[in-house]
Amino acid sequence: MGFVSDEGKSLPPPGIVNRNSVWLGFTGWLSAMLQNAINHRPPLKSGVHRQVLLTTIGWFIGYHVTKYENYTYARLDREMNEYIKLHPEEFAPKEKKTFAEIVEPFYPVR
Repeated sequence: MGFVSDEGKSLPPPGIVNRNSVWLGFTGWLSAMLQNAINHRPPLKSGVHRQVLLTTIGWFIGYHVTKYENYTYARLDREMNEYIKLHPEEFAPKEKKTFAEIVEPFYPVR
């Protein structure tokens, strides 16, 4: 089933490259580099398969975190819009003002 309910599966999927995927992929790569450095191995050259694996795992987790985040925000937006429709008296439209009505007149001082 996953973290997202069946209701959230109707949302469009997030892009493959998003901020959570990039951030967690970079964190996975950095953790592999740190492990190499702690074990006194050359950080960039050794364990390339672990670097690729941890970057991929981080990217995958970031993608699914973004899916859950999008579902949560969509659910909150739907609930907020439903509340606004049920209570229109609390959200009366404001009167439109022009910019000249808001700003005080300008008098240059010389």
